[in-house]
Amino acid sequence: MATFAIVGLGEVGTIFARDLARAGITTISGYDIDAAARGRAVGIAVAADAATAARAAEVVIVAVTAAAVPQAMRSLADGLAHAPLVVDVNSVSPEAKRDAARVITEVGGRYVEAAVMASVPPRGIGTPMLLGGPHAEAFQRAMDGLGMDLTVFSPEIGRASSVKMCRSVMIKGLEALTTECMLAARHYGVEDEVLGSLGDTLPHEDWRKLARYVISRALVHGRRRAEEMREVARTVADAGVEPLLSRAIAERQDWAGAQGRQMPREALAATDLDALLDGLTAAMQPRAAAD
Repeated sequence: MATFAIVGLGEVGTIFARDLARAGITTISGYDIDAAARGRAVGIAVAADAATAARAAEVVIVAVTAAAVPQAMRSLADGLAHAPLVVDVNSVSPEAKRDAARVITEVGGRYVEAAVMASVPPRGIGTPMLLGGPHAEAFQRAMDGLGMDLTVFSPEIGRASSVKMCRSVMIKGLEALTTECMLAARHYGVEDEVLGSLGDTLPHEDWRKLARYVISRALVHGRRRAEEMREVARTVADAGVEPLLSRAIAERQDWAGAQGRQMPREALAATDLDALLDGLTAAMQPRAAAD
């Protein structure tokens, strides 16, 4: 069994820590730049800084926001002399992954690109990941028996993340489009008709449930998703395609995150689409009046 460090104790980092402990890992250290996140960490030893957390670990998982990746990688510089595997699960562009790999390699770490290919909360460490880089197979072998779903995708760093980034145009775009669509439909009182028509054109077992889920994800995680979508826009631009929609999705995700921060916890947790839209509409009204 490996010893682990987790840098970034947000939703993904804390879920990974929980699941690793359940899988029998007894030595897990962690660090987050946010003191509140450090205070919420349960069941792991919280270090004074990222390098300290990494020094005793064979595997270092970096799970921070997209914008924080360069700083997080640099913060590990003094903790990698023992050549641990540094697993980058962050949603950033292929070029950003290559930049991170250069930083980690220069200070002695063994960088592993990991593209997380589904939402983490439902499956935790069992969420499918595509791995890239020369140390991908070593990481896959080290994780044997822990219940992880790991696929070695390419020895070339950046290719696995290109899959994730292109996928995000659709997934986070669906969240943004559904939010905008349902708010307008609510204004005109035609939600049921719109959802019915969507079900005819794009078959899904429960469009109402799907709409509630994707809207709530944007409301709760919109700020982080907007950062990721700016990395997606970078990826699209690097492919020679003008990222018109990716930029717009980032703006809508930012907007949704701002609205979500104005909503009561119980409104965000609503399991019914109508209740969620009611809460979102209520949150929008004071800002609209001020404008």
